[in-house]
Amino acid sequence: MIYIKSPAEISKIRAACRIIAELLSKLGEMIEPGISTWDLDKYAESYILQRGGKPAFKGYTIPGLKPFPGTLCTSPNEMIVHGIPSKKVILKAGDIIGIDVGVIKDSYYGDAAFSYPVGEISAQAQALLDVTQEALRLGIAAATPEARVGDISHAIGSYIAQMGYHPADNLTGHGVGRELHEEPQIPNSGRAGYGPRLQAGMTLAIEPMVNIGTPRVKERGWEFRVADGSLSAHFEHSILITDGEPEILTQLK
Repeated sequence: MIYIKSPAEISKIRAACRIIAELLSKLGEMIEPGISTWDLDKYAESYILQRGGKPAFKGYTIPGLKPFPGTLCTSPNEMIVHGIPSKKVILKAGDIIGIDVGVIKDSYYGDAAFSYPVGEISAQAQALLDVTQEALRLGIAAATPEARVGDISHAIGSYIAQMGYHPADNLTGHGVGRELHEEPQIPNSGRAGYGPRLQAGMTLAIEPMVNIGTPRVKERGWEFRVADGSLSAHFEHSILITDGEPEILTQLK
């Protein structure tokens, strides 16, 4: 079911998203060569709890897998999404890392991701980050009343293809708010003019996941990697569809 949120619900979703925006900014200041993804995860959990929220990912379950053990999904380099934080994963100069985080506050959810450079990175890696972030911007700009989900997908996918990159196979954005994952699914490629119609009051998590070498994905447990080992980047915002331009809820004002 696709939910249209009431003003009271939107206020609660906005509060959860505010925690995420602040946390992603603080994590950006921490990311440097030598830090472990475990350290980032422990900081994030403490920060969310101190702000009166709860980690949305920790303990999340899907059939066939053990509950997700982290507050963050920490996905370096060729890992696309759902990387499990570990003391053994130490970031080094030249890496890129996607960090995805969800927060529950007063029973409502927000969700966002950002991909960060670790120290000095290659021109190839920086170009990937730039393209993925621009794909997100274009997808958000397409999320207007009376448009359709396919308009978001087309805006993202056509730009990614134009720039010579690939959306990761079968990984999508989604509705968010009352649950962490709601309808509609939002693919990162598709046909304009198709899919559910967008309405003011919908809250969506739009999230291009972009690979350099191939769209193909290799799955192992929770973790998804690019099949050919090339780099991947991930950016995501939770947004509110309004009567005018969409409002980005997981962005510091």
